[in-house]
Amino acid sequence: MIEENGAIRTLSVDIGGSGVKVIVLDSHGHALTQRARAETPQPPKPGSVIDTIAELAATQGQFQRVSVGFPGVVRNGVTETAVNLDPDWIGFDLVTALSKRFNKPVQVINDADMQGLGAISGKGVELVITLGTGFGSALFVDGTLVPNLEMGHHQFRKDETYEEQLGRAALEKVGEKKWNRRLEKAIKSLHNLFSYDYLYIGGGEAEKVNIKLPENVKIIPNITGLLGGIALWKD
Repeated sequence: MIEENGAIRTLSVDIGGSGVKVIVLDSHGHALTQRARAETPQPPKPGSVIDTIAELAATQGQFQRVSVGFPGVVRNGVTETAVNLDPDWIGFDLVTALSKRFNKPVQVINDADMQGLGAISGKGVELVITLGTGFGSALFVDGTLVPNLEMGHHQFRKDETYEEQLGRAALEKVGEKKWNRRLEKAIKSLHNLFSYDYLYIGGGEAEKVNIKLPENVKIIPNITGLLGGIALWKD
């Protein structure tokens, strides 16, 4: 349904390694529905994930367009990497597939990028990291996205990447106390690397953060990954 003032409703979708989430936003990015979530199907192949998105979308009422955050590199609507999903996603044209499924315009972006769009102020150097199944990252300079950062797969410490040290598997293996110590080191490392003005920490495991954060570091709610979907349609 179109809002009374004629504004367009946007279905915002967040595809994750463990869960798929959807919500409908108004033209200002405010939620119009309750967030709906389902477990990511196993194996997480494109067809089954798209079926899950369609099932969730059916609970959200009418919408006119779709925004999607995907956990990997996305170029021109094609998913180029999918470390925490299935190899069938590599080279998959997600924009075309969803456009045909819903018969509506679709935009797809990296999930951390979409979360960043929902969090940043648009001033200075702003870095976003997401702690979930993997480790997502997005960098913005005066509100402009630096695309395809994928910091999670770069070496961090002890010959392991940020994702290997701070992803959900690492959290479950070493426990929250040690994981938090690693995160503290990562924050310092990322500040040295990017000299960011602000760092935002999101994702499903951000609620496990239990360290004193610098003044320019902020925890953002997980729903930010959905709220950023409206920015995909701004000029």
